[in-house]
Amino acid sequence: MNKNTTISLTAIALFAALTAIGAFIRIPLPFVPFTLQVLFVFLAGSLLGSRKGMQSQLVYVGIGLAGLPVFTQGGGIGYFLQPTFGYLLGYIAGAFVVGWLIERITNPKTYHFILANLAGLMVVYLVGVPYLYLALNLWMDVPSSWGHVWMIGFVYSIAGDIVISVIAGVLALRLYKVFHKMRNKQPILSQEEGTI
Repeated sequence: MNKNTTISLTAIALFAALTAIGAFIRIPLPFVPFTLQVLFVFLAGSLLGSRKGMQSQLVYVGIGLAGLPVFTQGGGIGYFLQPTFGYLLGYIAGAFVVGWLIERITNPKTYHFILANLAGLMVVYLVGVPYLYLALNLWMDVPSSWGHVWMIGFVYSIAGDIVISVIAGVLALRLYKVFHKMRNKQPILSQEEGTI
């Protein structure tokens, strides 16, 4: 394993760990606990790029399903039955979308990161809310209308997530410059090197 691959794997593992930590920085709400995970999801996409950002979230979800208690309510293969599991799947797609959008901008500004984060946030909800609806109605035996699910799965948390998306955009610009300098010296996080 060469040095570039080692550092790339380390970066992926780091953001997987940060996402796990974010799961435990939370404000409890009914059905959908509000956490800081999305902050690290979007930073992963912004700083690692689409593929490695997505891979960091795949690692996070994978280790949780393998049994490590890194999710808000534990871990294990049965976690896919949790009503919030769809948001975890949304993190994978959201990190990819954020990274994909930023990769197409030569010199991204703060507002680019914020807009990319908001796009990624919409992807998270587009996956998470329908999954929440299916979970409640199909296997949790909690009959719920689309309106009710929309309220608990989107309306209650969207304002906080938008604030976090803005914060992530501001942080991303500062950190992006550091990562960009690292790329110039050692192209360890460049998307041209291929997937791992």
